[in-house]
Amino acid sequence: MGLPDRIDVVLCDVGGPIYPDENFTSAVRRALDEIRAHQGGAPIATADFDRVYDTVRAHQSGGLRRSLARELLGDQSLQRELHRRTGEHWTHPAGTAYPDALAMFRALHGRVTLGVVANQEAATVEALRRDGFGDYIDVWGISAIVGHEKPSREFFDWALAQAGTTAEHAVHIGNRLDTDVRPAKALGMGTIWVTRGEAPAHPTPAQLAEADVSVPDLTTVAELVLARTGR
Repeated sequence: MGLPDRIDVVLCDVGGPIYPDENFTSAVRRALDEIRAHQGGAPIATADFDRVYDTVRAHQSGGLRRSLARELLGDQSLQRELHRRTGEHWTHPAGTAYPDALAMFRALHGRVTLGVVANQEAATVEALRRDGFGDYIDVWGISAIVGHEKPSREFFDWALAQAGTTAEHAVHIGNRLDTDVRPAKALGMGTIWVTRGEAPAHPTPAQLAEADVSVPDLTTVAELVLARTGR
């Protein structure tokens, strides 16, 4: 279908496009080891964690913490406890933001309405402000604050309403098909898939075809968008 002929709004995920997903996975690893210690078990082996993580990445469906709870903790009902403990450790340390992300936000500032739509903890707002994104973000869609989570339609509808536009003039950037590309596309938004972080290590042709545009990073995104702005 291609990107919209006129783009007024660009929404962006945080983990993957802006910060490396290692910030998230390191927190998950700490949480897993805490629960294993409580169970009287040994820390999770890196190979076991990577096996589950890579499977979730390859399939682009199902939550990582649900899969980890089921396969490494032996009890899927521990997903909620794993989620809680992960949130206690999940931070975005200074210096970890991708330089191409800030460059993209800076290039698009004033030309489109910019926002983040992300399943993140509330402290992410402070991290984004610290790292220079605050002056460029118009819509702060952080799940822990807004009360919606991707891939819910309500989260995207909320962000579009905050931006004062409709789906046909908006683009969403994310690194997952199941929580970014597919729900945004279902609403009629343009979609840009960034194939880093929780994207598969080797996306299939079918996966690459799901988004309007697939890119390895954000270096070319501003140029793509600016060619379609109405301002």
